[in-house]
Amino acid sequence: MTMKLTPKQTLGMGVIMAVAQVSEAAVDNDQIEALIAAMSLEEKAQLTSGANMWDTKPIDRLNIPSINMADGPHGLRKSLTGQFGNAEPATCYPPAVTLASTWNTDLAYKVGGALGREAQVQDVQILLGPGTNIKRSPLGGRNFEYFSEDPVLSGQFSTAYIKGVQEQGVGVSLKHFAVNDQEHERMTISAEVSPRALHEIYLRPFEMAVKESSPTSLMSAYNKVNGVYASNSEYLLNDVLRKDWGFDGVVVTDWGAVDDRVQGIRARLHLQMPADGGINDRKIVEAVKSGQLQEDALDDVVRHLLKVTLELDESSGRYKEFDAEAHHELAYRVASEGIVLLKNASNILPLTSTDNVAVVGNFAKTPRYQGAGSSLVTPTKVESLMDHLDAAFAPGYDLMGRTTPELINDARDVAKSADKVVVVLGLTFMEESEGFDRAGFGIAPGHQQLLDAMIEVNPNVVVVLQNGSPVAMPWIDQVDGVLEAYLGGQAGGRALADVLTGKVNPSGKLAETFPKRIEDNPTYIAWAGEEGKTYYNEGVYVGYRYYDKKKIEPLFPFGYGLSYSTFEISDLTLDKKAITDTDSVSVTVKVKNTGAVAGKEVVQLYIKDEESSVTRPEQELKHFAKVELKPGQEKAVSFTLTNRDFAFYSAKHEQWLTEAGDFTVLVGNSSRGQSVKEKIRITDAKIPKQQFTRYSLVKDIQKHPVGKQIIAEMIQKLAGNVFGSDNPASAGQPPEIAEVQKMKKGLTMQALILDMPIKNVVQFSKGQVSDEDLGRILAMLNQ
Repeated sequence: MTMKLTPKQTLGMGVIMAVAQVSEAAVDNDQIEALIAAMSLEEKAQLTSGANMWDTKPIDRLNIPSINMADGPHGLRKSLTGQFGNAEPATCYPPAVTLASTWNTDLAYKVGGALGREAQVQDVQILLGPGTNIKRSPLGGRNFEYFSEDPVLSGQFSTAYIKGVQEQGVGVSLKHFAVNDQEHERMTISAEVSPRALHEIYLRPFEMAVKESSPTSLMSAYNKVNGVYASNSEYLLNDVLRKDWGFDGVVVTDWGAVDDRVQGIRARLHLQMPADGGINDRKIVEAVKSGQLQEDALDDVVRHLLKVTLELDESSGRYKEFDAEAHHELAYRVASEGIVLLKNASNILPLTSTDNVAVVGNFAKTPRYQGAGSSLVTPTKVESLMDHLDAAFAPGYDLMGRTTPELINDARDVAKSADKVVVVLGLTFMEESEGFDRAGFGIAPGHQQLLDAMIEVNPNVVVVLQNGSPVAMPWIDQVDGVLEAYLGGQAGGRALADVLTGKVNPSGKLAETFPKRIEDNPTYIAWAGEEGKTYYNEGVYVGYRYYDKKKIEPLFPFGYGLSYSTFEISDLTLDKKAITDTDSVSVTVKVKNTGAVAGKEVVQLYIKDEESSVTRPEQELKHFAKVELKPGQEKAVSFTLTNRDFAFYSAKHEQWLTEAGDFTVLVGNSSRGQSVKEKIRITDAKIPKQQFTRYSLVKDIQKHPVGKQIIAEMIQKLAGNVFGSDNPASAGQPPEIAEVQKMKKGLTMQALILDMPIKNVVQFSKGQVSDEDLGRILAMLNQ
């Protein structure tokens, strides 16, 4: 970056020298402070909002440049018009739903790198992605843009993607922060979520990405979180993001998500997008002048904006071109590893050279390869299934998903004489898109009619699904094969052909649970909210965590996927059987290809807490690895478990805690396919000292070493006052009945006392314990 100073500028010589040094070295704090000192209040405010739809405001007087942003979770979408219209051609990679199904974070890193290079070529400084929100319900209209229902899987893919992009000198905007998991009323809805679910499920992938990949920016969500707009939330943007996680980048609003701009500055919301004609800039200036906003808070926001702006501008122009064919091949590899084989009865797949194959379904010739909305990419080219599969073809339905008797009859004619029928179905852009949630759980109506007809005329049916989220499959027992191809990007047609014919052995695994019925999903009753609120009543029990806890059999479990080969996981070993909460443990397991063809297996490690002070899932994914093996080959896979792998978020202590006790390490190839397991014990865990108050429960005080003795004495004192004296003989009952009654009364008395707040002891003791006594007891406990 070259900085030029004009004769009209009135900066002092010291400031001029400090600013000029930006062109000679990396941006440092002195340079930033010099710029802040040289800026007027109005210029500071101007820097916090966009110049137009996609660019930040420059300050020409100080040679502060503008930077450009573009949508790009799965492909760069730099607008040709400057609005939301057509975009420059770019590689359309498979969306996050397919990328995550590879369970291969190295691919996410490579996609990130390729996206970063394309951004450099198109002079884009910040890529608006990845999306790491949680797939809470299959009905979420934007699920295709998100990785998983599981926070660890989502966090690892986000981390790898971000590292790939940013190593190319391009920034990212990790989105949408936070709890933005539906499209219904997304700009106003309040996501009502408990502290524990918030941290364990919805914030966890953001936390992993922030701590492990240092994203340039985060994008604040449209919605409210527990009644406060995400863009105004000091808890989310300052307390959690900056203080707890150490985030040092900028927070940009989703487009039009700003609410109270002055409060946003207080919360450390850095950049409002897009431009609003200076309306909020003026509000910021007025708030500082009136004393409603401290200029130090504005300076802090500007400080981070300057750092990011200058660093990205310094890195701009690294590449002038990219290899479109190489990027297309990367898109192909992601698609081929992301396809999930769900059913393969009688080994109907792979197709052989002697099979007379018919293909029906318009998606086979005009594929649905990406989602709809702000992430819509203009691809460099598109390959369809029919471009690479020599077979008879009938469309069966139009591109809106509608069919007619004529289209059905043409498909019947093609299918009835075939050895095998490949039916390509799924969801159209009418069923799922940014902006609205799905109205139903089935495939497109015209697609269902076509499938019914194919089942009638041919017993050998393979269904290929192109969709961005799980669908109902009431027809599953009537077909022999099912391939979940998701949305395959621009090379997805070739990848699908290669998987169908066995050129590629399928290795994808589901990153989400497929329920049998939408009614089985934990969000079903409350989806998608009412009267401006959506209630996350399921707490931490999202996806497989819920199905496991409720013992509900899903259609296909989380982590599931078949192969043309078979694999065996064995010999789980832990280098320690007991640890403290500060130790780590090495876990090793063997995986062997027991089949006849080379393939890839995903080894998945889950943790189960055998006994906890809070309710916990039956198991939680903590680590995974994808392993490529030749027939008969065996490899050892190792993982390292640390304190955080055993922890839960304690709302009481407002932090993550690991408790002493037994845990089980389970390893397998899906959430319902654990092959081996071993116990491990945490012998010592440092639980933060609890501060007791008048409202602390007697049973919690009883756990304190000193409190145990105090409570024992209190129970004796309270027994007579609360329940009266025991005199079974006067009741004229047999001794054995009287003894049972006495035991029942004692148990009831103890249960009631243990569950009461300790302040009630004063009332029920009738003077034996005074308020002063209670104060002394609390002081003793809190020492």
